Amino acid sequence: MSDASLILSRRDLDFILYEWLEVERLTQRARFADHDRVSFDGVLDTCAQLAADMFAPHNRKADQNEPTFDGERVTMIPEVAEALAAFREAGLFSASQDYDLGGLQLPNVIERAGFAWFQAANVGTAAYPFLTIGAANLLKTHGTAAQVDAYVRPMLEGRFFGTMCLSEPQAGSSLGDIRTRAVAQADGSYRLFGSKMWISGGDHDLSETIVHMVLARMEGAPAGVKGISLFVVPKHLLDESGAPGERNDVVLAGLNHKMGYRGTTNTLLNFGEGRHAPGGQGGAVGWLVGAPHQGLAAMFHMMNEARIGVGAGAAALGYTGYLHALDYARGRPQGRPLSAKDPASPPVPIIQHADVRRMLLAQKAYAEGALGLNLYCARLTDDQTTAEDAAERDRAGRLLDMLTPIAKSWPSQWCLEGNSLAIQVLGGYGYTRDYPVEQFYRDNRLNPIHEGTHGIQGLDLLGRKAIMDGGSGLKLLGETVMATVARASGDGELAPYSEALAEAMGRIGAATATVWQDGDPERALANASTYLEAVGHAVLAWIWLEQALAAAGKTGDFYDGKRQAARYFFRWELPKIGPMLDLLVSKDDTTLAMQDRWF
Repeated sequence: MSDASLILSRRDLDFILYEWLEVERLTQRARFADHDRVSFDGVLDTCAQLAADMFAPHNRKADQNEPTFDGERVTMIPEVAEALAAFREAGLFSASQDYDLGGLQLPNVIERAGFAWFQAANVGTAAYPFLTIGAANLLKTHGTAAQVDAYVRPMLEGRFFGTMCLSEPQAGSSLGDIRTRAVAQADGSYRLFGSKMWISGGDHDLSETIVHMVLARMEGAPAGVKGISLFVVPKHLLDESGAPGERNDVVLAGLNHKMGYRGTTNTLLNFGEGRHAPGGQGGAVGWLVGAPHQGLAAMFHMMNEARIGVGAGAAALGYTGYLHALDYARGRPQGRPLSAKDPASPPVPIIQHADVRRMLLAQKAYAEGALGLNLYCARLTDDQTTAEDAAERDRAGRLLDMLTPIAKSWPSQWCLEGNSLAIQVLGGYGYTRDYPVEQFYRDNRLNPIHEGTHGIQGLDLLGRKAIMDGGSGLKLLGETVMATVARASGDGELAPYSEALAEAMGRIGAATATVWQDGDPERALANASTYLEAVGHAVLAWIWLEQALAAAGKTGDFYDGKRQAARYFFRWELPKIGPMLDLLVSKDDTTLAMQDRWF
């Protein structure tokens, strides 16, 4: 394989985008009318080339030479800035944005497919534009026109970078317990005081300045999440021309050193500690975004985008790990077939051993399924914003809400397992730094925690998404899956899969009702992670049935591989949800009843 083909499979991307999701049909909508297959392919080609030339070459170097902090400045290898400059020059910060914001008005699904190349090639460096684009989208949606001009435009030009500042040292994911204060000023601004922890991209010299999206409490705000507001707080205050000038009172207190994503600065930031005092007054200067006390609702715009993006990154890391393991298995001679009688016969490539093919097939099913799910979600965002029919826009939005916790957590769990299998395929070499699969595993291990843990996503799915509006989200998901089941039921090869999936969806609906029938949230949600895994596996079976339908009747090794991966998922993976659903309907309280003193 070439270096580029070890990052992602362009053939598979083309299948997902054009043969399954039919993204060319989007060009019939006014927003995308200037585009066609040629322009889409040009963007994907550019992304693949830039990822191979500018991002992948320093992936290991950034891992082995993580950023350092001398008390004043962050230092990192120069290749990170060079790669991001190339990303900026290609116009990729604004790929899906409006023309009047300097964008290309590409569909989100094409932007997401292109960005997957960078996440697979170097997830640490890709994190900077990932966060910047998310912060720009948040501020574009909830900010004022002046805030858009001051911050969004430079972010979409790649001159300013962005972050999301939620967690605090004492609060972690419990955002209702944040303490950062925002004190109103006579000129309409606010002064912020507090600390934010685990802030990716929180400090560096890669851009002209950094635009922090910060959650804080106004004086007298209600307790809990109902008292949280959102503020835009730049590292530098802007002068009259819009250029970064005086330093704001946002100070890097230290770098966190994680097992993966080592090229991404991860920071503890202090707001208002007094080292920099704009206008001779302490406090970090910020401006309210949106309505007072509605900050968490606004921040969810970026959080939900980031959750799907984290899932896409997990899929990309699982995918590149699979391709590296496949390449190794084809070229590594070791052992002989069980039927070989002559011990002097030459060893065969390990891909000829059934158990190695099992591990590769599992990785293929996880990676290609996860990538398909996340690009399907990206396609839903395009429908949500550009479909001509209001009912179709509403349907896409509701289905996207239902799928978001799955799109985040399922790839983070199972593509990590794929990375583990990639290490296993390489055997002893897999654990060494001579090969990159151990880094892929370390990088991907962060994703089950990024943007809400597995447990948080389970609570979101079972505690909110599956039951809100009388269970309309779960009902819509079921209807969507059953439409695929109906299409597949007439295919002799796929009919057994459609029957198995229909049974699984029926059991999920019944389990959801059973879990909630007592009306006890604590008991109902005790096994929410199991619910997330069960529903996630059913959703991925659906994605594989969709892909199998798109491959139906087509010949060649690629399509045979798709069919075999679908077969694997339905024979090996979907049956795993049976015991999970049994556990759920039994309303088992083993973990709930466990006492602290018994550990």
